[in-house]
Amino acid sequence: MANGNGNGNGSGEMKKHIIGLLVEDHPGVLGRLTGLFLRRGFNIDTIIVGSTAKAGVSHIVISLLGDDKTLEQLEKQVYKIVDVLKVIELSKGSVIREHCLVKVNSTPKTRQDIINFAQLNKGNVLEANANSILIEIAAEPAKIDDLVEALKPFGIKELSRTGINAMLRK
Repeated sequence: MANGNGNGNGSGEMKKHIIGLLVEDHPGVLGRLTGLFLRRGFNIDTIIVGSTAKAGVSHIVISLLGDDKTLEQLEKQVYKIVDVLKVIELSKGSVIREHCLVKVNSTPKTRQDIINFAQLNKGNVLEANANSILIEIAAEPAKIDDLVEALKPFGIKELSRTGINAMLRK
């Protein structure tokens, strides 16, 4: 963080990190967290927020690019935010998934090929009409990237991705 751009001080390799936070569900927590990341020059790749089994506690999953040393410093600063209960590095030993909805152009000639492709890739066809097919898939981000790339020749009408969700295996 010496240079303030989230790239650290040259002490390590830049890589994607996934951080899980358990926070008290109070107004302003997300704003304080994203403000901290902004001040430190980190670009948040994805961020999701959801409820947990415990009332009043939310789970935030953030993916970002940085080196290990800079991330370690950032984690220490995140703990200083009053409403943060726990910080977990989720990049290793975790189940990592993303949810995607993609609407693809279809014709009578391509419809069955698209449906078969979606099913082969563990996607769910949510709707198929005369002009398009809506596919849902939950998978590792790289698999979703591959699926989206493979569907491009058909013509993607709409695409929505949730961002990374993760949970420790143990």
